[in-house]
Amino acid sequence: MKPLRPIPSVDSLLNLPTISGLQQDYGHAWIVSAVREVLDEIRSQVSSGETIPTEEEIIQRVTNLLKTQSTATLQSVINATGVVLHTNLGRAPLCRSALDAIAQTSLGFSTLEYDLSRGQRGKRDIHAADLLTRLTGAEAALVVNNNAGAVMLALAALANRKKVAISRSQLVEIGGGFRIPEVMRLSGAKLLEIGTTNRTHLADYENAIQEGAQLVLLAHQSNFKIVGFTSTPSLPEITALAHRYDLPVVYDLGSGALIDPETLGLEPDLTVQASLRHGADLVCFSGDKLLGGPQAGIIVGKTKLIEKIRGHAFYRSLRADKLCLAALSATLLEYLKGMAAETVPVIAMLSRKEADLRAQAGRWRSELQAGQVIAGESAIGGGSLPGQTLPTWLLAVNPKSARKFNQRLRRFETPIIARIENDQVLLDPRTVLPDQETVLLANLKIALSEE
Repeated sequence: MKPLRPIPSVDSLLNLPTISGLQQDYGHAWIVSAVREVLDEIRSQVSSGETIPTEEEIIQRVTNLLKTQSTATLQSVINATGVVLHTNLGRAPLCRSALDAIAQTSLGFSTLEYDLSRGQRGKRDIHAADLLTRLTGAEAALVVNNNAGAVMLALAALANRKKVAISRSQLVEIGGGFRIPEVMRLSGAKLLEIGTTNRTHLADYENAIQEGAQLVLLAHQSNFKIVGFTSTPSLPEITALAHRYDLPVVYDLGSGALIDPETLGLEPDLTVQASLRHGADLVCFSGDKLLGGPQAGIIVGKTKLIEKIRGHAFYRSLRADKLCLAALSATLLEYLKGMAAETVPVIAMLSRKEADLRAQAGRWRSELQAGQVIAGESAIGGGSLPGQTLPTWLLAVNPKSARKFNQRLRRFETPIIARIENDQVLLDPRTVLPDQETVLLANLKIALSEE
């Protein structure tokens, strides 16, 4: 075993100008911890027969360790996959007005729970509520931290220890193994399954009501499709039946579009507004999917039901924070002004024309002098509009190893996330934000030069 005495001490390293110069960025205590960690590792390696590193090598290891430890695990990336609502990449990017609202709200104090007109304590649940009712036509609205929480809260407040009828075709599982039956069980509701996987009839709902169901729950099949020999009653038919027995209908719409997807070149689907017009008493949906705002669970519908939900003990643990409410309000204002297609990134991405995408991919090809422009498909993603895609144009790069090239792209200061198909690296202009294009092309040039 080699002697450990030649290994420099903590104090001797801390007195070196290079190390002491790091204090402005990292502080004394953090540097001491990093030095000790590196020296412990060196002692272990030397005891195993390795040579003692030079002073310069030790300094470099300390510096690298500090850089690694100070690098945020949550960082910005360039989404070149073509998946608009990429769950792994944070779903909806926020619009500029939402970012401005977050900054303005977070840099100082705010009226989160303060009523300026009365000069006393107010309620946080008023924020965004008026905008939501104006946009959707609902009587009332409530915002919580996410849509799973919204559904659970609604069921806990309205159907605890009560039977809730839901079609077997709608017992969905969303990301992370989170399942509708589990949400219902946690809420205290009693699951009453009706129909079969592929066919549910109006009579099944009526039979469930006869068996004691006191609420009807509908869940949008947001991440899968059932095709073939299928049938299900329409929303107006279900709500008319339930209301005949004075039962509420809660619709978990999931992605919660405020703009009809058909206007974006997609298949038609119920919007929040249409769901309410068709009789749903409550509609629950996400803030960070097709709405294009921050993560939130939004409940809109009848005032008497919203008030019951607001009064439930779970509400306090699920309510949205000031930054969410600020960003959501700013995003909703873009819809009210009729500007969402230009200013809300998700809607802007979905609205892009094929010709523009082809021209942009062509510019990339010309500047990089590499790859080919090919036709492709962009995915909606995020558990929204399952199976639907939009035609796009891609830059297809043919590196020696697509896997290694993709690894190289992920190592940049602003990582590039692309996709691989048929040993090609594909980059879709649809999901690259305008202010990221310069960085994208600069880094692609570096990556291609290393081929």
